Amino acid sequence: MEKITKNTLVSISLKLADEKGNILDESDEVMYLHGGYNQIFQKLEDELEGKKVGDTFDLLLAPADAFGEFNESLMVKELLTDLPEEIAVGMELEGEDESVVFVVESIDDEYATLNANHELAGIPLRVSGEVLEMEHLSDAGVEEILNMEHEH
Repeated sequence: MEKITKNTLVSISLKLADEKGNILDESDEVMYLHGGYNQIFQKLEDELEGKKVGDTFDLLLAPADAFGEFNESLMVKELLTDLPEEIAVGMELEGEDESVVFVVESIDDEYATLNANHELAGIPLRVSGEVLEMEHLSDAGVEEILNMEHEH
């Protein structure tokens, strides 16, 4: 039976939960290219190496192995006069560096608190699921997937 190795296109079901078992996210199908392409968390990819269709997985990821530690420096207070007029809690705003996106967490009379941490930063995650399908790809197939990824 085929096993997951480098350059395998893998389809898994995926559930993310906190340490208390509260489900934070659940996907019927997540596809990724296996083999160090940074498409999923490295510790999860390590766990999936050698598995086959029908195998299950369940592991705990420390924040550093998932969405990162919570970083206080990514929390900022901005004067409302420096922000768009139609600002609202939950709105996303691009930072000066376009790769940074802030979420408006709160608004008072003068300031808005903005947070650029991932919403799951600082949270240990239990990651579980099942290997649904897999396909070993040729070098050309791998290149095609990587090129598609760069076009988005």
